Amino acid sequence: MPVMNDEVPEDDDFDSSRARGQFDHVTPEDFIRGSGSSGGNPPGWLGPDEIDAMRRRMPITYVQIVPVRTDEFGRITQVGSLLCIADDGSVERALISGRVLFHETLREAIARNIAKDLGDIALPVLPVNLQPFTVAEFFPTPGLSEYYDPRQHAISLCYVVPIAGDCHPRDETLDVEWVDPHSDQLDVFLGQMSGGHDRIVRAALQWASI
Repeated sequence: MPVMNDEVPEDDDFDSSRARGQFDHVTPEDFIRGSGSSGGNPPGWLGPDEIDAMRRRMPITYVQIVPVRTDEFGRITQVGSLLCIADDGSVERALISGRVLFHETLREAIARNIAKDLGDIALPVLPVNLQPFTVAEFFPTPGLSEYYDPRQHAISLCYVVPIAGDCHPRDETLDVEWVDPHSDQLDVFLGQMSGGHDRIVRAALQWASI
């Protein structure tokens, strides 16, 4: 399973025939899937040939989100992950991630990618400060860094985002599971992540003083 979402429309997407990269009458709400006047997928998407060509020539910018549940004092009580099907048919855990699209702010990219994976009523509490807690640089060559993506060189800005609402996984996400960061199950949870996502979660917990 690719460790980061392509944002490439499939042939059977309900708006796959719509022209991409057109920004007339676009509002910020258009970048959150399922809302806005455009209805559905945002502008700025690339076809498979276009994204492959870009990946051979330049790094791609992503946002990576560690979803958490917090108590009334803002302390992290649970860390979430997505259950997805890997290319070999096994089930893997992953974080919420996706490209920052052309003409899209970081805040919009965070909101859109959370809505894409967790549904429209996840109610994320977006960060006031957009400085990431870490930057993960994924390389297509194993061993160059802690983070590996066989498809591309990707620069991923990482954020911890509390989720206040209900999660209804969709697209390639089978389910969302949560673990207490103080639990003995955390190591098992992280061991089921690949490509360096486990390191991002550990960095997030250290950043949050856990």
